[in-house]
Order: sequence, then C-alpha cells, then structure tokens
Amino acid sequence: MANVLITGASSGIGLATALEFGRAGHTVFATMRNPVRAPQLGEIATRERLPIKICTLDVDSDDSVRTCFAGIGEPIDALVNNAGVERHGCIEELPMEAFLATMNTNYFGAVRCIKAVLPRMREARKGCIVNVSSVSGRIANSPLGAYCASKFALEAISEALAGEVKPFNIRVAIVEPGIQDTKMARAIGNPVRSAYPHALRFAGLFRAALANPIPPQTTAAVIRDVVESGTWQLRHTSGPDAAAFIGWRAAMTDEQWVDWNAQDDESWYAQVQSDFGLNARPETRAAGGASQ
Repeated sequence: MANVLITGASSGIGLATALEFGRAGHTVFATMRNPVRAPQLGEIATRERLPIKICTLDVDSDDSVRTCFAGIGEPIDALVNNAGVERHGCIEELPMEAFLATMNTNYFGAVRCIKAVLPRMREARKGCIVNVSSVSGRIANSPLGAYCASKFALEAISEALAGEVKPFNIRVAIVEPGIQDTKMARAIGNPVRSAYPHALRFAGLFRAALANPIPPQTTAAVIRDVVESGTWQLRHTSGPDAAAFIGWRAAMTDEQWVDWNAQDDESWYAQVQSDFGLNARPETRAAGGASQ
C-alpha cells in the first residue's frame, strides 16, 4: 500500500480520488485549503473507517506547502496534483487578477508540490507524480483561455519533468478529463455577460453535455490505475468524450480550428449538433421555442 497525497480534495475529482485510494487501503493525505468549510470527506472517512487524513494546504502559498509537507513526516509515494480553479471569460474582458490566480493555482501550485516531494522521491529512487490536467490542456478555446493556458503550462512542465526524473525511477503521468459533473463544469454552464458570443455558446455545450453526466469517480479510477499499475505512459484521457474531443481537434489544421471558433452563432450550434449530437442552443432558442 502507498502513501498518497492529493491536493484539492474538498470536492469533485479530488474528493472522489481520496475515497478511491482510501477504500483500496492506501494511506491518503487529503489536502484542502480550508477543511472546516469542507467536512464531507472527513465525515465519510470516519463513517467508513478509511485511512484518510485531512490536512490543510493552500497550494498558492510557498509557506503553506512547506508547512504541510514537513508536518506529514512520512514519505509520499504518490502525489496527485488535482487542486485547480477556473475563471472563464473572453480575454479582453477577464481581469488580470483572474489570469494570475488561475496560473498560480493550476500551474505554480502543482510546481510547488512537485518540488516539495522530489528530494525524497529521488533519494528513494521511486515515486509517482500524477498531474490532473484537462482536455483543455490540449485544446485552447474561448471563453476558457486563462484556464487552457494554465493547463497547457501544466502539460509542458509534466513532459519536461518526466524526462528529468525517469532515471531516478520516478513516474510522471498527466490525466486529462473531459466534461465531468463537477462544480467547475457546472459553473461554465452559467454564462457571463459578454460582447463576445463564445461564453453563451460554451455554456450551452456544457449544459448539454452535463444532461448525461460523467461522474468525477471516472477520473478517480484512472488516477488509481496509474499509481497502482506502474505504467510509464505519460498521458491518460478520462471519460468517454475526452479522447474523442482531442482526436477531433487533432484532425483540424490550426487555421480550421480558428475558423471553427469564429463561425456565426447558427453555424456553430449546427456544427456542434452535427459533430457531437449536442443541442447547445440557449433554452429559449431550442427547436419549436420550447424549453429543454
């Protein structure tokens, strides 16, 4: 059994991953920014008598990362960098603070935790680092520019890291979920007011996809398999739509991708319906004028 540290374990994929490992008998250090405000995981762990320890960790803070990892005392066999935030909006309209906050948590937060575990992993000549990215780490589109940028950066540092640490028998994996039923995904389904059409379009796409939700436990199972299997595969998609989305984008030239995003509304909605079978139109514009 392994000692597994998971960031962002208060909800969504992080909470599901902590339960996945705990129920499998691994010792879990489930970290979150404010455990008092997120009691669900601790209550489940107590009720089921799971080997899950709740720890305070704010990945945005150098001091918090140092304090948390030093306080654990035990070697970490697997680090799951899951903590993440999402700010959606078109680039002109999104405030600089949103870009900085997204990059600080999703990219620099992971780097801080990686740097905290690597010395002991390198000395032990074993370990596993799983970075939870997204399909948005492979596909950049509006209104998710800030989020995509942070996930592209996470994927880039993961590739570089994998080559650095393999000689020390440390595995690195990137997990790329598609659209799954989390607070973050549902927030994207609520459009922001914008001079650009993309926010409304993607809100509809997410709402349509979440009508048949894929639970975060799907990604939790992928992460557990990565850690337990000993695989050296770098990238792992999660959910039935993830590989399809990535393959769909890869089949286009960059110019075709730009043009796809720049279509007029009706053409874009029709293309989504054709390509994915999803009616992303706003509810008031659904066929026949009826609500969906």
